Amino acid sequence: MPREAPYLEVAESLRARIHAGEWEVGARLPSRARLAEEYGVGRNVTQRAMDRLITEGLLEGRAGSGTYVRRPRERMRMVRTRRQENRGGSPFRADMRERGVTGGWESHSQARQPAPPAIAERLGIEPGQPCVFTRYEFLADGQPVQLSESWEPMAVTDGTPVVLPEMGPLAGAGVVARMRSIGVDVVRVVEVPRPGRATQEQANLLGISLGDLLLTVERTYYDAEGRAVETADVVVPDARWEVAYEFGVDG
Repeated sequence: MPREAPYLEVAESLRARIHAGEWEVGARLPSRARLAEEYGVGRNVTQRAMDRLITEGLLEGRAGSGTYVRRPRERMRMVRTRRQENRGGSPFRADMRERGVTGGWESHSQARQPAPPAIAERLGIEPGQPCVFTRYEFLADGQPVQLSESWEPMAVTDGTPVVLPEMGPLAGAGVVARMRSIGVDVVRVVEVPRPGRATQEQANLLGISLGDLLLTVERTYYDAEGRAVETADVVVPDARWEVAYEFGVDG
């Protein structure tokens, strides 16, 4: 069986020592040079190990002071349920509000983007048909917690006040409310969760490491005629979120 990279072995050892109480919350860890000598590795190895534990939320670096033990990040539960669409406004913001956290997002939309073949198949349209493409970075208390890439066929929204999701009278209101405002009744949503590993771009945006576990939720909204009106890939870092699905039970 191949041996783990040296920095991963050092990170695992430091993690175990912290959990065992060798350094309490708020305590300063030994310097990189001292740890490198203790483990018999180079300083760059101990730096990578400490950087990994900082990304995990177990350590925090303080400029000019050193590296300290911090409380691990809380792993929040993300409940996927139709109930989230019935609370009014943004489902994400409502989720964060229920947890006592301020939710928000940054977004950038581009109109008349040709649908790639895979997206066109999900939307039931021809490849190359114009769509509104929107990238989202969702924030909790100002920290990035999930990403999303959304596609909406312009055949549904073109010429309406809600053609751009984050502009107009219902900016940020969510897909269901925006579609309802133009007479499109969203009645069904299908989600397909797919596990994966973080790309470098995703890692940079989410403050995690390259290759860390992710869950990508492939979500598609359908109207009463069975037409897909939006599809998105919602990217959730495993270190921050536990995803749970809630189902109603008919009596």
